[in-house]
Amino acid sequence: MDLATLLGMVGALGVVMAAIITGGSPVIFINVPSVLIVLAGTMLVVMIKFDLGHFLGAFKVALGAFSKKLENPEDIVQKIIELATIARKDGLLALENVEIENEFLQHGVQMVSDGHAPDVVNTLLTKDLQQTIDRHQWSAKVFTATGDVAPAMGMIGTLIGLVQMLSTMNDPKTIGPAMAIALLTTLYGAILANMVAFPIADKLNLRKVEEGRIKAICIDGLLAIQDGQNPRVIESMLKTYLAPAKREGDEKSAA
Repeated sequence: MDLATLLGMVGALGVVMAAIITGGSPVIFINVPSVLIVLAGTMLVVMIKFDLGHFLGAFKVALGAFSKKLENPEDIVQKIIELATIARKDGLLALENVEIENEFLQHGVQMVSDGHAPDVVNTLLTKDLQQTIDRHQWSAKVFTATGDVAPAMGMIGTLIGLVQMLSTMNDPKTIGPAMAIALLTTLYGAILANMVAFPIADKLNLRKVEEGRIKAICIDGLLAIQDGQNPRVIESMLKTYLAPAKREGDEKSAA
């Protein structure tokens, strides 16, 4: 799993739990009706906004994004330079024998070695890239919608609790506990939105950019290899995708 996501989410929830435990009994923060209103209510409302495929697919994309670690762009650049050197020496067919871990790059190399025209390679790989971007965008929208709806459902739960409390004000002893239960839905909604949904949406947007950059590097590199460009020229071109510090570091190490 993505380390930053794991540490951030576990740490944030841990801080909240620590505050609850040190302040008294954690049992008072558990209320099943409040959980149902916020969690189930939020999920059902979000389903109204999207079709079932986008809704369920969002969780699958999020799980895959957090469980799979992306390769470093500089490693992809170096792999492409290796491929370019082999292709320049032994021809494009020799690329079939090279072991490649990145599935997208492997697929592109297979098409190049099979002799597909550059425009065909470019079209197919670009469509794959666009599909990846679209999946992450829709998944991020689902979690953003979850973050928007959760506090509103929390407020609805609180209003329901207040109405129930006001209808039984004959006994003053019940006012305090009833008010506490009413406020729990607001707490649940705030936690779901700000500690789960919005952070996941932002992480998916970041992953969209990172995966898009890696696939763009692969496409440009493969087309340059197919065009027979010099590996040094390809390296200079692909390094424009890297941060300036990475470019300078690679140049110094090469020198």
